[in-house]
Amino acid sequence: MKKYLAEFIGTFWLVLGGCGCAMLAASFPTVGVGLVGVSLAFGLTVLTIAYSFGHISGAHLNPAVTIGLWMGGRINAKEILPYLISQITGGIAAAGVLYIVVTGNGSPIGDFAANGYGEHSPGKYSMLAAIVTEFVMTFMFLLIILGATDEKAPKGFAGIAIGLALTLIHLISIPVTNTSVNPARSISQALFVGDWALAQLWLFILIPITGAAAAGLVYKYFKTD
Repeated sequence: MKKYLAEFIGTFWLVLGGCGCAMLAASFPTVGVGLVGVSLAFGLTVLTIAYSFGHISGAHLNPAVTIGLWMGGRINAKEILPYLISQITGGIAAAGVLYIVVTGNGSPIGDFAANGYGEHSPGKYSMLAAIVTEFVMTFMFLLIILGATDEKAPKGFAGIAIGLALTLIHLISIPVTNTSVNPARSISQALFVGDWALAQLWLFILIPITGAAAAGLVYKYFKTD
């Protein structure tokens, strides 16, 4: 149970830190952190949890990562469901905290940092653009995770590589989809927005998982003699 609790807390921190920055600090009156700040916030959540809880649970913090690691031969299939439940409930708990905070000054939640495409994409990008973006970004994210945590990789630097990778992914893709690459992050926000966010949620569950699974297979090929 310790590693599942670690995944709950870690995913809670990722959603609280990343989505919280997007909703509270990105365009704060007069001075805001902008897209660069939000990108850093997501990267820093992963980096900090990787070094604090990575030795307990592996710090997946993301259903797509868990499935990608399974496809890459890193974890047992029986661990998938408990990991996913821990991650999704951790994300929802963080979204609940953010709902209380965001509405604390009487403001509506707006888009609540939910992921979207078409009219609900920050840059009004199409569904096809969203699919390609989420697939490629998650694919590369998993390749980096698998490579950085490989037994032959330099020791002690995985958390830095993974955190910076997530920062870069957000710098690229926030304008397209608000950046998911993480079904738990997408589910948690969509539940509070409802309506269009739930209608478009399928993309941010299916495509990141598909991209991660493909990366797991590719990395497994690299490891074969």
